[in-house]
Amino acid sequence: MLEFEQSCTLKRLPEQFFAKLVQTTQALVKQGHDVINLGQGNPDLPTPDFIVEALQEASEHPKFHKYSPFQGYPFLKEAIADFYQREYQVEIDPETEVAIMFGSKTGLVEISQCLLNPKEKVLVPDPGYPDYMSGIALTDALPIHMPLKEENQFLPDYKQIAETDLDDAKLMFLNYPNNPTAATATKDFFDQTIDLAKKHHICVVHDFAYGAIGFEDKKPQSFLQSEEAKDVGIEMYTLSKTFNMAGWRVAFAVGNPSVIKAIELIQDHYYVSIFGAIQSAAKTALDKGKSAIHALNHTYKERRDTFLQQAEKIGWQGGTASGSFFIWMPTPKGYTSEAFANLLLEKAHVVVAPGNGFGPSGEGYVRIGLLGEPERLREACDRIGKLSLF
Repeated sequence: MLEFEQSCTLKRLPEQFFAKLVQTTQALVKQGHDVINLGQGNPDLPTPDFIVEALQEASEHPKFHKYSPFQGYPFLKEAIADFYQREYQVEIDPETEVAIMFGSKTGLVEISQCLLNPKEKVLVPDPGYPDYMSGIALTDALPIHMPLKEENQFLPDYKQIAETDLDDAKLMFLNYPNNPTAATATKDFFDQTIDLAKKHHICVVHDFAYGAIGFEDKKPQSFLQSEEAKDVGIEMYTLSKTFNMAGWRVAFAVGNPSVIKAIELIQDHYYVSIFGAIQSAAKTALDKGKSAIHALNHTYKERRDTFLQQAEKIGWQGGTASGSFFIWMPTPKGYTSEAFANLLLEKAHVVVAPGNGFGPSGEGYVRIGLLGEPERLREACDRIGKLSLF
């Protein structure tokens, strides 16, 4: 049988760091072990009934059985603009400032292909969502890491970036509430970012995947709430986390019209938009989902508080958890992120995500996903406590 060599483009793609973790976890489950998986980022709760019912009803309409408009239905774009006006008091032009996407993962990979040429520089958070690097690799661009340190509230310190890198950079990725550090950003930080972007002509892409999940009654800040944000960038928002619609693959980008146009252009060549009935259900979610968002926040706050209280009982302290459904926990002395994660998997049958999988500055931490009922989170801490590591 002939074997065909992969392209240089595919060879540049970064290794899927967590694929091995998934395989090891599945092997333990097949052996009959009770594994508590806190290493994933896949929402465990079902999509709210009113959204499912909206899909069921919409799927009966013959117009949705045909190809959708390439750039999505206007009714969804209008719902997105209304959502941003209600939630963030931000005015969005549905015709020129909204792009509908097949999940934000797709958009975050595509944006590098939209705006970057080979060997051009892009600023990326470290640690950060791994798929930023996928799009950068496909474009053969050059990543410049922005370390996120605890002493700076896990925000990038722009003063530490070389002036030549700022001058050369064409694109910057940000993500708050942050995956994996669970940190949040302030309006002041976004204001500083806009000033920097204007000075150096950098397009800012704010990944707002966890925009609905914030604690202590502090609603996460939208990048677009800062004045002139649309002049320098866009924000990407997904329904995956806000409404537990991860499998539906529906998201959107809002902001700078030239960037929106580029996203829609590349998608014109890749796709024929999302199934119309899903777009109709997404409109229902955005229009009528306020109480669902409130309930979701209550659930994750209960889970966060449960884990942190139980972790403190076993001597595990220092976690960050002000937004998203993650907790960023330090590893015990003497352990790397990966060694600690492997130990928990092998000895306690608890899965956590090692911090170094998100970038070099993630070393010394693990990411905990709050994707289980409180009793399972307590049990995970109890199992870890029996290892006497703290």
